Formats: sequence, C-alpha cells, structure tokens
Amino acid sequence: MSRTLPPTPAASAGTAAPAGHAPVYDRIGVGYSSIRRPDHRWAAQIEASLGDARTVLNLGAGTGAYEPEGRTLVAVEPSLEMRAQRGPLAAPCVVASAERLPFDDQSFDAVMAVLTVHHWTDLEAGIAELQRVARRFSIVTYDMDVQRNFWFTRDYVPEIAEAECSRVPSLERLTKLLGPCEVAELPVWHDFTDGFMTAFWRRPQAYLDPATRRACSAFALTDERAVDRGVTRLRDDLDSGAWHRRYADLATRDHIDAGFRLLTGESLHAARTEASA
Repeated sequence: MSRTLPPTPAASAGTAAPAGHAPVYDRIGVGYSSIRRPDHRWAAQIEASLGDARTVLNLGAGTGAYEPEGRTLVAVEPSLEMRAQRGPLAAPCVVASAERLPFDDQSFDAVMAVLTVHHWTDLEAGIAELQRVARRFSIVTYDMDVQRNFWFTRDYVPEIAEAECSRVPSLERLTKLLGPCEVAELPVWHDFTDGFMTAFWRRPQAYLDPATRRACSAFALTDERAVDRGVTRLRDDLDSGAWHRRYADLATRDHIDAGFRLLTGESLHAARTEASA
C-alpha cells in the first residue's frame, strides 16, 4: 500500500502552530495506545463512510486508530507523545493544527476527524480548513445532550458533563458549519475496545483504574477532586452491591447509545469550486 504524501507543494511546509490538544495529550497520552484500541465495528463504519476516496487526511490522528488500509493516507497530529506511539505501519504524520493545514486546496479525496473537534481552539477555522483541503468529510463526535445522562456522569461525577459541555460543540453548531450532511449513530458495545469514558458502561470496575481514566480527556479536564469523590462513591457502591442492584438492567444489554455520531458529507468548498468552474 502506498503511504506517500499526495503531490502537493504545500505539504512539505509541515509545521504550522500546534492545535490546542497537544499540551493535553503530551500530559495524559502516556500509555494511550494500550487503553484506546480501535474497535473493529467503528473502524468498519468509518471506513465505509469514506466511500471510494483514494487519498485521505486523518486530522487529529493521535496514535493512528481507525486509519483505513488500502488508501494513500496522511496524518496530522500536534502532540509529540501521541506521535511517538504511532506504529511503524502508521501513515506519515505532519505536525500541524486543524486551524492551519499545510496543504493545497482539494489535496485529498476525503478527510477524517475522529474524536478531535472538541479539542480545536477555533472550531470555525478548523471546519473551514478541512473543507478546503478535501472533497468529502467523515467526522466522529458526540452529543452531550445524550452523554450527560450516562450513569457515571449523571450519578457519580456530574462535573464531567459541566466541563464537557463547555468545550464539545453541539450537533446543531457542527452541522450548521458543515452544511448538508448525514448523521449516523455509532453504538457502544459492551465489549468495546476503545477505552473512552463511556466504553466501560457495563464494566464499572474499569473506572477505578487511574491508567484507564488518564487515557480519557473527559477525566483529565475535570476537577481532580470531583473525579476522586465520584470514584470513591463508585468503589463503595461496587463493594456493597448497590451499583449492581441499581443498574441491573445493563447486564441484559448488548450496546447503548452514548451519543456518538458519525457526520459525513461533501465539502462546501468543493461544491462552490465545481459550481464556479
């Protein structure tokens, strides 16, 4: 498989100002790849959303999760810690920010952005840039109107929802910026392998593990004292059996809707370019 950059002169520039999430993940990203392992069901859905795109830009690429094979792919990742965990077969990685991409207009057939838009310092600029450099987009984000009702957030650390709502863009805002797009649910299965906060909805003991919590920005960006209080209450409820009694219905469920959404569509920039041609 080809792993070379598309033939665009600007790609060699390579070092735009880092995106806002770089300092966060340089701090919390240690051991990230061992906890945040891509789930094959999401991988299949994300890859299908890219259609017949031959050249793909992975924006906010992290350690390389969900990068599809069989396509010419380029990654953008500002965090040194995350780049260090990219495997030898991962796509070539450019150090840049979402808000200032070092690529020519329409350099890629498609751009993918998986769980990254909430870390951008300027959402409008980032959306404009991804639409400028690619003809199609595939974005994974989450709806806080749904996720704030997740049992751990609601009943143990409500401060997480408060912190997340201040930085996670609403679906209404995202779709307004993106233009016409399809919105699909991404279910979270009980044996999900990508260890973000809601992944362990049927495995509550996982939240007691500091390494598991460290691999999730929702914990890292919430008041540590609030997280500690919630984890202590959860430990007590697990020890007493109160958690299993309260959430007994979860044991019968195979998956939940935790608010994750896949947004796909055609770039407004590409449409305007074609209309003016």
